[in-house]
Amino acid sequence: MNTAVSLADRENIGSINLDHLMVELDRYRRQSEWLKQVNELHARLAGATDLQGMIEAFSVWLTPLVGHDLIAYRSLDRSRVHIICSCHGPDRRLAMQTAEEVFEKIDCQLDGTCCEWGPFFVQQWQMSFGVDTAAAQQGCLMLLRRGTCIEAEEAQILRDALEILGEPMQRALMYEDLFAQARRDMLTGLDNRRVFEERIGPMLETARRYARPITLASMDLDHFKQINDTLGHAAGDNALQMVAKALTGMVRNSDLLVRMGGDEFVLVLPDTAIDAARLLAERLCSAVDGLDLNAGDGSKLGVSIGLVQWNPEMSKDEWLQRADEVLYQAKKTGRCRVCVEEG
Repeated sequence: MNTAVSLADRENIGSINLDHLMVELDRYRRQSEWLKQVNELHARLAGATDLQGMIEAFSVWLTPLVGHDLIAYRSLDRSRVHIICSCHGPDRRLAMQTAEEVFEKIDCQLDGTCCEWGPFFVQQWQMSFGVDTAAAQQGCLMLLRRGTCIEAEEAQILRDALEILGEPMQRALMYEDLFAQARRDMLTGLDNRRVFEERIGPMLETARRYARPITLASMDLDHFKQINDTLGHAAGDNALQMVAKALTGMVRNSDLLVRMGGDEFVLVLPDTAIDAARLLAERLCSAVDGLDLNAGDGSKLGVSIGLVQWNPEMSKDEWLQRADEVLYQAKKTGRCRVCVEEG
């Protein structure tokens, strides 16, 4: 009898050990599979340098694990928005519209709670970057999908993945900041000469290909030197900032407004013939004059503008040179005026 009990106990112990072994094997299998997925995610993120590419890489990696229609990142100050949507046609428009509506409530539901929004289920997480909380960059990552709520297992995958995503996203944000700084005039916030050199070639090629007019305005401030000499460089910097703001408020998004250096500005006007460019340039002159900035010697800050419409026979350098020559004529004939190349 004792022997029979002993054998039964052994069988039970063996069964328990086997069950435990199977559980452990399954746990190791899951860990191994997750490590494989993590390595794949790291590899995909390593191939992306900007934030848009990183969000896209994350979306591609995530799709077989957590199905979704849209994934997006938006900074809390609303300066950055990157959206990756896998839908097409009307579904895409609906998903994008839903994302915009949710982002308007960006301060709500950032704790990873899944909520229903129209035909979609939405989940958002707040992301912070940087050691100093006061200076940290903060954003919101959103996942949106139609029809089914995000289950607990999927939510855990997302939480684990976001821990991996955080550091690469911080690097991407830093890269974007450095890239933007290299292309921006730090005093006025306008595009700088580097942006002009990058964009002017494609703009001229578009004008050539589609036979569209494009006009260049070369601009130079009048009596700016007197401001620096009599009122100081701080007053000069303030004047440049005020002028840049006035000019920016009067041009289109498709126009290219650049501070070339000092008090020299260039405005490229695509799809604009010389007559329309002249009307705009005269308004720009009036806007700068309306700032009523005293130069300190009885004169007032103004702007002189030289206009030249490009033709396909001109090189870029010739176009710029002609605009500078016309600008000189505006200076020579009284300043604070617009001159147009004849012919």
